[in-house]
Amino acid sequence: MPSTPAASAATPYGTLPPASAPAQRKPLSLPRLADMHARGEKITMLTAYDATFAAMADAAGVECILVGDSLGMVCQGLHSTVGVTLETMRYHTESVFRGLHRVQGTAWLIADLPFGSYHESREQALRSASVLMQAGAHMVKLEGGGWTTDTVRFLVERGIPVCAHLGLTPQTVHALGGYRVQGKGDEAAARLKREAHALQDAGAAMLVLEMVPAALAAELTGELKHCATIGIGAGRGTAGQVLVLHDMLGMNLGKMAKFVRNFMQGADGIAPAIEAYVRAVKDGSFPDDRLHAW
Repeated sequence: MPSTPAASAATPYGTLPPASAPAQRKPLSLPRLADMHARGEKITMLTAYDATFAAMADAAGVECILVGDSLGMVCQGLHSTVGVTLETMRYHTESVFRGLHRVQGTAWLIADLPFGSYHESREQALRSASVLMQAGAHMVKLEGGGWTTDTVRFLVERGIPVCAHLGLTPQTVHALGGYRVQGKGDEAAARLKREAHALQDAGAAMLVLEMVPAALAAELTGELKHCATIGIGAGRGTAGQVLVLHDMLGMNLGKMAKFVRNFMQGADGIAPAIEAYVRAVKDGSFPDDRLHAW
């Protein structure tokens, strides 16, 4: 059967085609993600900051695409995420959304609320979240526990899905004293668990655990029945995994973090590398706690 004009038409400068064939999977939604969590199927997440990489990740089977404020370092060359603005996040969220829309993508799109965009008040958080939702995000992510609990509840009550983030929180890396493992020791572990439960009770549907001891992350994952944990440097016991796309493609300009695996090794292209990441997360071979966790 001959291909359709949309499928076969060449486009300049590597741009996306006007349309593509209907997706083979149903669009991801909060109920579908909750069902995956309940069944114990691992959830895959990758960052993406532009239309093309977002479309490639979606085609490779990634369930969740995060427009992370890590773009500050990856795309802008900043030393941390602190300098990323809400306008920058809006621009990249729109770019990713357009890429997914053009290829009839089905991934769940999450966007980071950047530093300073939700700290002033719950009302400020609502205004900032509205900007990202109107740009195409399905969910927003914010960092920290304690004071953020009321903000999470405020947003969820107004129909904005929220992903929380505990452990190493890059926006407060200066207060943490650097990029260090968090939750070590009984007191720190107990505090992290209290904050995680409070965020779940406030309505957070997902929780990124970054650089948290694997045993603690696995224990917490078992306790949180209505909030799917997504690990990055937190071991294989979480409900899902996330990596920065450029890191897992071996494109890091600095020293590669311990929790990263270069999936380009042994792959003959970017698409197969992303597909290998999805398979490895699904079958539990990544991360390997002996290599990628604490």
